[in-house]
Amino acid sequence: MHRFLRSLGCAALGALLVAQAPGALAQSYPSKRILWIVPYTPGAGSDTVARLLSTKLSQSLGGEPVVVENRGGAGGA
Repeated sequence: MHRFLRSLGCAALGALLVAQAPGALAQSYPSKRILWIVPYTPGAGSDTVARLLSTKLSQSLGGEPVVVENRGGAGGA
């Protein structure tokens, strides 16, 4: 019975702390644009696929922009 009262008190204290600190709650994801880096030159097959998928991803995230950036060189390493 003592253990039950102690856990009930901890739960009440936790609920009180959450109610007092609403700014500490997590933000919605994503809160800014998403940068998708493709390690090949523009116009390659992977670039085309990334651009097609980025539009669908942007729509599924509620209109948050997904930017595809190409960084070619070094054999894609």
